[in-house]
Amino acid sequence: MVQATQAATGNDYVKSMMDLVTEIACALVDNPESVSVEAIDENEGTVLRLHVAQSDVGKVIGKQGRTARSLRTILAAASMKMKHRFALDIVEENQPPSQP
Repeated sequence: MVQATQAATGNDYVKSMMDLVTEIACALVDNPESVSVEAIDENEGTVLRLHVAQSDVGKVIGKQGRTARSLRTILAAASMKMKHRFALDIVEENQPPSQP
């Protein structure tokens, strides 16, 4: 099951960015059902944590980090349009994150 959890914000742009990261990650990995994204509000912006299966971490990071860098570039470009700073963290998971 693909899931996107959101921190306590009611902003549509956070949901849009989470959906964007989720869709791209699902296209890259072998186990799209293990993909989840959570948003964490910080002082200067929002951190999106991408959780993928342990076997898919390499696919999301790519050779020499090129795929991860590309994901962050797309996120930065979309962030500029929304005038809100987003950062991406890639987290290796053995199981999906717990729901709050």
